[in-house]
Amino acid sequence: MASQGKLKVTLLKSTIGRLIKHKACVAGLGLKKTGSSAVVIDTPENRGMINHVAYLLKVEEV
Repeated sequence: MASQGKLKVTLLKSTIGRLIKHKACVAGLGLKKTGSSAVVIDTPENRGMINHVAYLLKVEEV
């Protein structure tokens, strides 16, 4: 089985005033404050959360 890639996600915009589901996606990715970053495994579940809140994030492959 090939190892899965990793993604570095950075929160660029605040979650204040956003939908509850979008806030949950940001928290699920391990992000708390604006400017915080997390490295997550590139899975379909994580990609789905990233796609929901793509307008708040910057995503880089690691």
